[in-house]
This record gives sequence, C-alpha cells and structure tokens, in this order.
Amino acid sequence: MFNAKEDLLTPDNSAIILIDHQPQMLFGTQSGDRQAIINNTVGLAKTAKVFNAPIVLTTVAADTFSGPIHPHIQEVFPDYKPIDRTSMNSWEDENFVAAVKQTGRKKLIMAALWTEVCLAFPTISAIRDGYEVYIVTDASGGTTTEAHDMAVQRMIQAGAIPVTWLSVMLEYQRDWARQATYDAVMDVTIANTGAYGAGVFYAHTMFGGHEG
Repeated sequence: MFNAKEDLLTPDNSAIILIDHQPQMLFGTQSGDRQAIINNTVGLAKTAKVFNAPIVLTTVAADTFSGPIHPHIQEVFPDYKPIDRTSMNSWEDENFVAAVKQTGRKKLIMAALWTEVCLAFPTISAIRDGYEVYIVTDASGGTTTEAHDMAVQRMIQAGAIPVTWLSVMLEYQRDWARQATYDAVMDVTIANTGAYGAGVFYAHTMFGGHEG
C-alpha cells in the first residue's frame, strides 16, 4: 500500500513552519545550546528561501510578553510579518491554520520553542487533521532536556517524523549537479554548519573544490 511518508521531502511537496523563536521563549530554553538552536533555525529559514519553499512564521504574544521573532530569522524574510497569536497551540489559531492551508502542502516541516508545548501541540493537532509532520529537533528546544526528549517521543508516537535542519536542506538539494541552487546551498553550509562549513570554505578557497 502506498505510504506518502516514503516520499522524500522536496520544495514542491512540503512547507517549512517556524513557531515562536522569540526572546522570552529562548530565555526558558535549556535543552540545548541556545545559540546553536537559533543558528539551526536560521539555516532552516534560509533553506526555505533558497528553494522557494513555502514558509509560515508565527509568534505568540509578541507585543505583550514574548517579544519579536529572532532578528536573524526575520532578516531572511524581511518583508514577512509573522502571524501573532494568543494560543499556545498554533493549530487553534484560525489565521495560522489558514496560512498553512494556503501553502497547499500536506508535508509540514516544523520547528518551535518550546518543544513540549509550541511544537508538540500543533504537531499532534496537524497529524489528527491528516498532515504529515516532520519535526526539526535541532531547531527546537525545551525547558529541560527531559522535556524536549519526552516531547519528541510523544510526537513520534503520534506519527511525527524526526529530522534535522541540515538533512532537510540536503534532501531538498539531493543532487550536487543541480546548479540552480548549488551555490546558495554552499553559502548556507558555510554560514550555518559550523566546523563543516569552515571546511567547505577552506576547500573552496584553497582548491576551488565541489562537494559530492
């Protein structure tokens, strides 16, 4: 029997959704290095831009409590005004759900702060409503390591598929011969993959090499 989850992710069959990467939420994130989480989230946002995949950005109580979306994410989409909500579960916000439906995609690649609330709740709700949800674990963070890990387990049990931001970008690229996005992918790699990016920069600078 055909299983849509066996289809690899492409810019044409999926949308990227970033939920509540805001100062107040970041203050409470303790499950991983906070700078790394933001760096990974920015890499994921850049992935959407490079491949022209639909993106949905959302915040919670931006003006009254949590603050604006992280500036490095906003810089990737400077003209995009994030959808602001009051609900912890973004799937209970009609504007958010309308934006997701407008993408026309059934595969949703989602990352959020915090994992156990702002990622888990809409993930479970979206799966209930017939969407495939891919949770980007390294672009998400919880209030504790246990909270993050238990939330990931809960979402997997509900049918979510765990991924990392770099795996999403490479799944989109898939073939280094795709020259239309090659240079942009290399730029994101150099900027957002730490030591590996430094290695790519070194290879390109010293040898003019290509990844393969």
